Amino acid sequence: MATATPFAAERRALCSAALAAPWLLGACAMPLTAALPAAGEVGVPVEVAAGVYMLQGASGEAAPENAGRVGNAGFIVGPAGVVVVDSGTSYQEGVALLASIRRITSQPVRLLLLTHTRQEFLFGAAAFAEQRIPVQMQTQAARLMAARCEGCLKALKRLLGEEAMRGTTVVKPDVLFDTSTTLDLIGRPLRLLHFGHSSGPGDVAVLDERTGVLFAGGLLDHERIPDVQDSRLPGWHQALAALASLPLRRIVPGHGPVAGPGLVGTVTQYLQQLESRAQALVKAGAALSEVPAATHLPHFEGWDQYETIHRRNASVVFLRLEQAQLAL
Repeated sequence: MATATPFAAERRALCSAALAAPWLLGACAMPLTAALPAAGEVGVPVEVAAGVYMLQGASGEAAPENAGRVGNAGFIVGPAGVVVVDSGTSYQEGVALLASIRRITSQPVRLLLLTHTRQEFLFGAAAFAEQRIPVQMQTQAARLMAARCEGCLKALKRLLGEEAMRGTTVVKPDVLFDTSTTLDLIGRPLRLLHFGHSSGPGDVAVLDERTGVLFAGGLLDHERIPDVQDSRLPGWHQALAALASLPLRRIVPGHGPVAGPGLVGTVTQYLQQLESRAQALVKAGAALSEVPAATHLPHFEGWDQYETIHRRNASVVFLRLEQAQLAL
């Protein structure tokens, strides 16, 4: 069974698929490894494709040492403005993100899109609200944020300190949407992709059609264990199958460095192996206390947060499967 897909293997898969999908031929013209930007410094914009930028978060858990900046953010520059995707952990990170954008372009920021309800992506929105930049979010994700994020903010203040979180508030979105749609706001079409309850309620991805760059939000992490706590795994698998059918060239994951399109298959493999192992433990009548250690997945043990998020994932999936079996 494969580990995180090597970029060379991704290129071979792309070139094979190009016979059936002509849009992929451009990806075969040069090695994917040469085209992928190197992992950048935390919070420093890296141009992923023409007019598309990513600011990578730190590895590990949120902590005072990294100011909680563990989630990725990014922005897309068009001839009529800028759309920002996710905003970081704090008001101060949002301010820094806006300053980074202004160093690259004089185009106005037209919109902040929040892709999902996790603290390292949400709370920088306070800086955008201060500048009267509209904030957009899927309806279900916005409801979840309203229900729990005041508590998240209090916890972050205890963890990171009052000074690091100064000015940070829970911002109510200005614009809500329910289903997939196309944004024609900055002179280049952006597709907002919602697949129902998948990695979380209201989780969305953003596809820049001009370059084939996908901002994956909560749907995909790279070299980091994805978190299943808010997920519905059947819906997540459907979403990943839908992403696999799209003309993707680059993926900006929620966490970790920029990736090629093979990341969709890699995350699918992780979820499948997690479920398969948990199901085997349910059938064997294992105790919950045994599950984290017994759900070892050696192909993924090098991923960030394996010892924390993966062990929790194993317990979450085991309990869901056990409850489903008891309900029969």
